[in-house]
Amino acid sequence: MRVINAQNLTRDYGSGKGIFDVSIQVEKGEVFGFLGPNGAGKTTTIRHLMGFIKPKSGSAQIDGLDCWKQRDEIQRRLGYIPGEISFFDDMTGNEFLKFISAYRNIDKENRIQEMLERFELNPKGKIKKMSKGMKQKLGIVSAFMHAPDILILDEPTSGLDPLMQNRFIELIAEEKKKGKTILLSSHIFEEVERTCDRIGIIRNGKLVTVDSVETLRKRHMRTYTVHLDSPDLAEDFARDFGGVRDGNQVKVAAKQSLETIFMNYYGGDKNA
Repeated sequence: MRVINAQNLTRDYGSGKGIFDVSIQVEKGEVFGFLGPNGAGKTTTIRHLMGFIKPKSGSAQIDGLDCWKQRDEIQRRLGYIPGEISFFDDMTGNEFLKFISAYRNIDKENRIQEMLERFELNPKGKIKKMSKGMKQKLGIVSAFMHAPDILILDEPTSGLDPLMQNRFIELIAEEKKKGKTILLSSHIFEEVERTCDRIGIIRNGKLVTVDSVETLRKRHMRTYTVHLDSPDLAEDFARDFGGVRDGNQVKVAAKQSLETIFMNYYGGDKNA
């Protein structure tokens, strides 16, 4: 069942900025990774899905609801972490969570305390005095507190230390087992490799590939020929590294990391 469905989304800001003919489908129970550098179009795509931007052309639906026309219902139901989190800074963390609970009409059965403990966050203080990491944790708590079936997460671990990043990855793995549908935009390759079923890579506002991690690795697999001093050494090397021996030579296939594959699509262009 297709839960998130973006079809031919286009938003042209001029000078090559924007998104162009972007189509993304995320199935029920799938974790979909969305990769691309700053300015490539990830956040613009996500803003269309959240109903913050009306498509110039194309369409988007979440769980059968039109992302623009029924955005209020979508925003209440979804778990969402924006790339740039904005808070009411004069509120305390507790006041903010109460406000979000009221907005979503959440009863007392929620995951607030569980999430606060998992990410070691004390929400009593004023938000304006919180560090970047604490604010990010507050954003995570507010996204997961109502146990949503669908989550859209834009750079969710930005500002978190490695321990908390790992806890977040564990959380995503747990939610995946529960059958949740998740769109995850991230710069952290380990985060994507450990959690995502499929990956979409966007460059200059256009999707350049959508595939499973395994398919991407197979497509970008490289074969190396290693020359050894004797057939016996070659036989040992072939056994240890899963290669194929031919006399003193061994052919070995090596899968590339997701980061290397990503850079292949960007051709090393830092300004892409």
